[in-house]
Amino acid sequence: MFRLILFDIDGTLISTAGAGVKAFGRVFDEIFGLPKATQHMTFAGRTDRRLVSDIFEANDIEPTDQNFHNFKEAYVEHLTRYLPEGKTEPLPGVRQIIAAFRKLDPPPVIGLLTGNQPQGAELKLTHYNLWQEFAMGAFGDQYEDRADVARDALKQGQSKIPDLKPNEILIIGDTKRDIECARAIGAKVLAVATGPSNIAELKSLSPDWVIKNLTHIHPSD
Repeated sequence: MFRLILFDIDGTLISTAGAGVKAFGRVFDEIFGLPKATQHMTFAGRTDRRLVSDIFEANDIEPTDQNFHNFKEAYVEHLTRYLPEGKTEPLPGVRQIIAAFRKLDPPPVIGLLTGNQPQGAELKLTHYNLWQEFAMGAFGDQYEDRADVARDALKQGQSKIPDLKPNEILIIGDTKRDIECARAIGAKVLAVATGPSNIAELKSLSPDWVIKNLTHIHPSD
């Protein structure tokens, strides 16, 4: 029985038509004068902190607290503009699986484990009417390594749930980094092929389970 369920956001819960990538690009163009900063970057599964750090390093920008702050403030503003107007439904099965987890006896704690910074995560999930579903969250604003985000989630979970063991945690995500961070803390992992990787690619990474989308899971089974 899982006592803590942790969801990734992009590609797992929602698809924003690249709103975050577009906002990143706009910020680095407007604030740092780098119109092509994100052109060849891979975003899937990486933390916002790592993405910003890599762009700073590649362009000889000092990784100061002020520069991170300037990015963060502008990113949140632009993200709001890029979220798809009129598209407020999450990916298939998301609302149903959350409701099904809540019906379990006892119900698990449901939280987030994401590379997004907290404000970005809140904006995205509020747009899709999901933010209120999560009791806790570990985010990617402080950590460059996704495994460190998972360690933060484990620590938070153990503060909420007495005697929580790593194998009582289920991480649900759509990239290899979701699988890797689950392994880093000894959690179980369900890989869902609603992001950039197909079922065959995810299976090759040896998650505990792989499914096409979240309509293909029944928590009571």
